[in-house]
Amino acid sequence: MNELLGGRIKALRNARQYTQEQVAEQIGVSRQKYARIENGANTITFELLSKIANVLDVTVEDITGILHETSAVVYRTGSGYNSAEKIFDMLDLFYANKHLYTKIKHDTGI
Repeated sequence: MNELLGGRIKALRNARQYTQEQVAEQIGVSRQKYARIENGANTITFELLSKIANVLDVTVEDITGILHETSAVVYRTGSGYNSAEKIFDMLDLFYANKHLYTKIKHDTGI
């Protein structure tokens, strides 16, 4: 999943003709950390994903939509990475989103 998101982010960044350094600076991380996000080596929080989307002038859904395009055959046949890894990735994303939602709710007083 990280590789899919990273590849999508990289494609959107290239479409805007931004360098990794420019995006990293605007989201407040080092260029090396940003490069690891694009390469799929680092997991990405919803908060960072939101910042990247803002810099690239797209929505988070524009980035994460790539996850919905993955063929269902991959999941049925077991190709790609195993189902346990998929479940852990989904749980990580869920808790990152839940944490961000709670923070936003608290900060806005909703």
